Amino acid sequence: MHEDLKKVHHIKTEKAMTCGKLVEQMEKSGVMGAGKVAKATKVIEDMIRDKECTVFLGLAGAMVPGGQKQIIIDMLKDGWIDVLVTTGANLTHDLIEALGYHHYQGTHMISDEELNRKKIDRIYDVFMPDEVYQGLEKFCKKVFAKMPKEEMDIKEFLWLLGKEVPKEDSILRICAEKKIPIFCPALSDSGIGLQVWGYMQEHQIKVSAFADLKQIIDITWTSEKNGVIYIGGGVPKNYVQQALQFAPTSASYAVQITTDRPESGGSSGAELREGISWGKLDRKAKYVNVTCDATIALPLISAAVKERLEK
Repeated sequence: MHEDLKKVHHIKTEKAMTCGKLVEQMEKSGVMGAGKVAKATKVIEDMIRDKECTVFLGLAGAMVPGGQKQIIIDMLKDGWIDVLVTTGANLTHDLIEALGYHHYQGTHMISDEELNRKKIDRIYDVFMPDEVYQGLEKFCKKVFAKMPKEEMDIKEFLWLLGKEVPKEDSILRICAEKKIPIFCPALSDSGIGLQVWGYMQEHQIKVSAFADLKQIIDITWTSEKNGVIYIGGGVPKNYVQQALQFAPTSASYAVQITTDRPESGGSSGAELREGISWGKLDRKAKYVNVTCDATIALPLISAAVKERLEK
């Protein structure tokens, strides 16, 4: 049996080694986490190079506080991503930074009661001053006042919001400028969503989620091929998955980076191959599950893909 198998080659590191070269070594190893990272790099490279493929990025978690914002912006700017589906939290933290506020390196080994007294919010080991919400509210009220009184879908609302973002290094702004469809099905579950609700108590603004659902389904239906990249899982992942379920072409490429487990039956830990049973993933698709902290895997994979695409 072993005559038909590839040997495990041991990873060799070198001085001033690029991420691309390191991933090549991981590919030669071909097993465990290293092998999965290498395969994910290849699958993402393939879906980007495939001109018939529409690439969806499902972005969960706290990737902006986790230092991943610029990577996401570069993926959008460089044309890797055709459709973004994200949590409202990522957009809220993106907007907070665009308004001149910052996230800070903290620690999880601290009294949360002390942080509460100092009005500091904690996201594991990331600190954020609570005062950011005052600036967020002021900005949102100003922008909301300019928005149309007619009902908008969330995508249109986020584009209008993104156009007003003062800094260029913003996920919201780049999506607005490049007209990249940006869906946030759980927008109400976020700081921006709270601002919309608060504004609605005294003013007229209507944002509907159901028009977005039709739009993302239309995209999956009209695409020659579909490819998905899931950072985490949750609502962003399932929103894309349900759009793929009834499309004539299920996903031809898929990469998932998550730390969640499949045994509980939740979307965040569900293996990609489970989607084959639902018709969400093609039986012959190129796919890989990477069980890893996304703040470790994503920078390495994106740097290696960028290096390959520039050759």
